[in-house]
Amino acid sequence: MKSTYRVLIIEDSEPLSNLYMQYLANEPIELTCLGTGQAALDHLQVSTPHLILLDLKLPDMSGEKILQWINEQAIPCAVIVVTSHGSVNTAVDLMRQGAVDFLEKPVSAERLKTTIRNQLERTRLQGLVEDIQSNFERNTYQGFIGSSLPMQNVYRIIDAAAPSKATVFITGESGTGKEVCAEAIHHQSPRTNAPFIALNCGAIPHDLMESEIFGHIKGAFTGASNDRKGAASQAEGGTLFLDEICEMDLELQKKLLRFIQTGRFQKVGASKEESADIRFLCATNRDPLQEVSAGRFREDLYYRLHVVPLAMPPLRERGDDILSIATSFLVTYAQEEGKKFSRFTPEAEVVLRHYPWPGNVRQLQNVIRNVVVLHDGDAVSIKQLPPPLNETLSDQEIKSLAHLAIPEPVNHANAIDNQISSPDAEDGIRPLCDLEREAIQKAIAHCGGNVLKAAVLLQISPSTLYRKKQAWETDEA
Repeated sequence: MKSTYRVLIIEDSEPLSNLYMQYLANEPIELTCLGTGQAALDHLQVSTPHLILLDLKLPDMSGEKILQWINEQAIPCAVIVVTSHGSVNTAVDLMRQGAVDFLEKPVSAERLKTTIRNQLERTRLQGLVEDIQSNFERNTYQGFIGSSLPMQNVYRIIDAAAPSKATVFITGESGTGKEVCAEAIHHQSPRTNAPFIALNCGAIPHDLMESEIFGHIKGAFTGASNDRKGAASQAEGGTLFLDEICEMDLELQKKLLRFIQTGRFQKVGASKEESADIRFLCATNRDPLQEVSAGRFREDLYYRLHVVPLAMPPLRERGDDILSIATSFLVTYAQEEGKKFSRFTPEAEVVLRHYPWPGNVRQLQNVIRNVVVLHDGDAVSIKQLPPPLNETLSDQEIKSLAHLAIPEPVNHANAIDNQISSPDAEDGIRPLCDLEREAIQKAIAHCGGNVLKAAVLLQISPSTLYRKKQAWETDEA
């Protein structure tokens, strides 16, 4: 089996190199031994090991010089220094220069194997974390703003579904960004250079909907003075997005089902069929299964469309995304209106996080537009927010925001400074974990035991509060 990790030993003593190789003979690594610093530098320019075992005393240069070169070149490998001239000071200096560990000769077989195993495992885990961050922790994505876990899941589904021709059935409350999601799928797909046609089935009269989808010929009905292409023809080779599809009447649903199954359709008033190569996307703010049960949506059409379900999360479940989106809108609209706004006060940020946003992103967008049009300044305050946002918290809660909203409970440096100046603290200093616990407990008590609201006020993840609370309760049990 081919080994996964490459380890480079830079050691001028051939007996020691052979000994290390003997120690590591049964380890699942690819081992290379070099006896001079120059040979090591030449090797590193053509091959990057995962781990280097570096002797400090080499015949042509010091190990510190090699370590410095590795740092300057930003070579992504871990370095463990091995020397018979070790001291605590040397170890500290080398760790500051980038070494991950320090071994003093003579090194036992068990110590060497354990150290290398541990470091390679850290390397593996670090690689996993970096992969997760690069692949999943995206702050923006195809028109979306947000890095919350619910949105990371949306991004992953889009990535997976976009290359396919499978129909994606998008659900979510009004204003959550279902059309943005559909456009993201189109732009991530091989059809990105072909048309993206969107139809809102709830905004078009039922008697005109068939013509909007399939088109019509001249004289097909009163007012049809010319032939007209429908969305099916316009979307040829691209994507047809049917928003609020549960609003479509049952007779038209039957025709749509046949079009999806065969790829063929007939214009209103025409006698012959046409064909189209289309990728279908659809969306609704209703529960589609409930619509099926109520007889308002065809069951066979539902199962034909419901191939890849994608649920858009409501804004209230997206945590700090609310502030990121609000800030993006604020900066954009301030530039458009020639205003100075660039941020929100801590109190206003808490209100934005606290509000349930029944209209989701669309409502947030309108709120920020309202603020920018009617006011000006460097930071948006609570008083500048329109109703009902400026009425969501009591006067007492607003007064509390100054010390609960952002910083003090989570700003450990400020908390320590405050404790140092306090004559009640023993020797002027208290453990950081005690300060954090007191701040969190104070916030939870202030919110009447509501952990979720306390998390909003403290501006940290609710899961973090629940985890810490659970740990304290376990310790006390």
